[in-house]
Amino acid sequence: MQGSKMLKVVGILLIVFGAIAMVMEFIAMAGMSVLEAVAGNEVSTGAVWFALIIGLIGCIAEFVAGIIGVANWKKPEKAKTCIVWGIIIIALCVVSNVVTLIAYPKSFSAFSLLSGLVMPILYLIGAYKLKATVTAE
Repeated sequence: MQGSKMLKVVGILLIVFGAIAMVMEFIAMAGMSVLEAVAGNEVSTGAVWFALIIGLIGCIAEFVAGIIGVANWKKPEKAKTCIVWGIIIIALCVVSNVVTLIAYPKSFSAFSLLSGLVMPILYLIGAYKLKATVTAE
């Protein structure tokens, strides 16, 4: 059985980048805590915290999707699970960018949205290739 090597490779990349992103999110959260402690009520940080939490959820989902992809890259019966996780990380990427657009329109970048979607889309393609091995057999 061939499996989907693309799913495996992209899964590994999602694990690595998801872990790095989680560390960066925790650093950003620590920075926000320091800012709140120093500035007190002078700075409104509600939208920033919301964006950080959405980002952290996205990082965790990316990490989990990567693990699921690597664990199941040769199991066509798990293709639907991988497809669902691919859709979840794409949705979280879009939500994160929409929050950025609403809360901080000057910092929104279409390039950021597109570059953030590259790995999840490749993951989804790999999952669909895995699903196609079921129908090919």
